[in-house]
Amino acid sequence: MTKKIELSVILPCYNEAEHFLKSSQKILDVLKRSKIAFELIFVEDASQDNTPELITQFMRREKNKQVRALFHAKNLGRGRSVTDGIGSARGRFAGFIDIDCEVSPSYIPQFLVQLKSGKDIVCAERRYQTTAGGLVRTLASKLYQQLVKLVLVTNLSDTEAGYKFFNRKRIFPVLSKVRDTGWFWDTEIMVSSERAGLKIAFFPVQFNRRMDKTSTVRLIPDTLNYFIKLFAFRLSLTGKSLAKKA
Repeated sequence: MTKKIELSVILPCYNEAEHFLKSSQKILDVLKRSKIAFELIFVEDASQDNTPELITQFMRREKNKQVRALFHAKNLGRGRSVTDGIGSARGRFAGFIDIDCEVSPSYIPQFLVQLKSGKDIVCAERRYQTTAGGLVRTLASKLYQQLVKLVLVTNLSDTEAGYKFFNRKRIFPVLSKVRDTGWFWDTEIMVSSERAGLKIAFFPVQFNRRMDKTSTVRLIPDTLNYFIKLFAFRLSLTGKSLAKKA
């Protein structure tokens, strides 16, 4: 009899070749040691490097039904990758982490404990070990969080952490209304969940910026894009509030 899956861990992948095998093995080892009934789902978002081949190689080597993959025919964005992973998941709980392991996968079992205690969402709250090389991005991240609180009138402390786990049944109604398919997905899902009354917990984690990998973040254009989407989302929330009052 096949053991019922308790936790689905989704790994969105885009141009991850330089660290894919080492990071994937590290994540899988943590899950195996945890004794959790899990599945690991890679969602490959039409990478321009050999990430798809590495995923296939990894699954072939593992020969494990707990490890599977979805492959996008074209690039759809990180948010869409996570959404597709959650939709495909078979676990009672599902979530994702960034495959670069800048936040260690060792926290996953503790996130599951929080979900099983009744939380609907558990999100990482990053504690930065600031280095000279990562100072600008660290400051930009902190500035954005303060702006989110101000513009969207929220108490959420870290909406952008790429380390979130959900009660699948509870998140589906919110997920179906999220429109962004890129990086802003994180802000939208968290604020929408808060407004929907979901029980949200933040778990402190150590964030260690990796300087040995090529980042897909374009700081200036991505920051401007975030700001535009942030204020557009605020307008949409204001419109919904006015519609309810009417």
